[in-house]
Amino acid sequence: MSKTPLGPGPITLDVVGLQLDSEDRRRILDPLTGGVILFARNFANRKQLTQLTAEIKKLRPDVLISIDHEGGRVQRCKTDGFTHLPAMRKLGELWSLKNKSTHAAESAALAMAAATACGYILASELRACGVDFSFTPVLDLDFSRSGVIGDRSFSRDPQIVFALAKSLNEGLRLGDMANCGKHFPGHGWAEADSHVAIPVDERSLQEILNDDAKPYEWLDLSLAAVMPAHVIYPKVDKNPAGFSKVWLHSILRQELGFEGVIFSDDLSMEGASVAGSVVKGAELALEAGCDAVLICNRPDLADQLLAQLKVSSTKRAESILRLNRLMPKSPALTWDELQDQAEYQHAKGLLKQFQLI
Repeated sequence: MSKTPLGPGPITLDVVGLQLDSEDRRRILDPLTGGVILFARNFANRKQLTQLTAEIKKLRPDVLISIDHEGGRVQRCKTDGFTHLPAMRKLGELWSLKNKSTHAAESAALAMAAATACGYILASELRACGVDFSFTPVLDLDFSRSGVIGDRSFSRDPQIVFALAKSLNEGLRLGDMANCGKHFPGHGWAEADSHVAIPVDERSLQEILNDDAKPYEWLDLSLAAVMPAHVIYPKVDKNPAGFSKVWLHSILRQELGFEGVIFSDDLSMEGASVAGSVVKGAELALEAGCDAVLICNRPDLADQLLAQLKVSSTKRAESILRLNRLMPKSPALTWDELQDQAEYQHAKGLLKQFQLI
């Protein structure tokens, strides 16, 4: 009997090194696997990255190969020709520049053009190396409170965050890459870093919906995926947002009408520890409304999940439909073809003009 799955499973996991070993292959071939997320340890140069992604796709053409590639300090591939993109705060600062133009909104318009250029360069360079998807943009507001967010945020102003994220998403779309807004409903107020602690945001639901969650509401159909925060909002629910039916089902799905993919943040992070075991965490996340769960940097926990996670056929079918929408629709240009492409050169020229690269 063939073990070929009918579509991507709900688990996104990582691989150990620069090429696949037998354990990586076993995990990728598991029917519960639906995605592979890459880290800096998986990148040495473009040739190696292209070989790695091709090897993954040869095993499982249906898995989504993803990466955290935002620009600034969160960019896994920075050498061998990759453009080191600016932190998103730089685009927010460009928006706010006072210039001598007779057009009142010119600095905003230029910042939006730069955001589209960033999105296009990001998507087209990754796709030329076989990566399908990046977990970007960050939609958190910069309250100057969260060190883990900081300059990853476009701005404190949700209107600026919305406009620049929409522009970045357009650049990604032109490069045939989907997007993922994070960390819903907002990680900008909570001071603790959810990688190592359990952050708490004591504000009321109305405060959060009127401020942090606005970019999600306004982006509407241009948002392909969302990643919730490992943050507890005790005035709304005792569970972190990624394990909360209130946040994911009642608010994100029903109130905001979001129909895209919901990814849990990494279940190995301290912010996810309130759920108990990794299997319990995955079950809670999927039950709350996530379509896919991430498990990173812990192959032992990935193995536990693959061995023990039970997902209903109805949930599986619903998630497969959503996950498949994130796949690129057309073949990517090779790296050499990309270097000769006028749009790519124009986008790089624009960022150089604004001294962003």
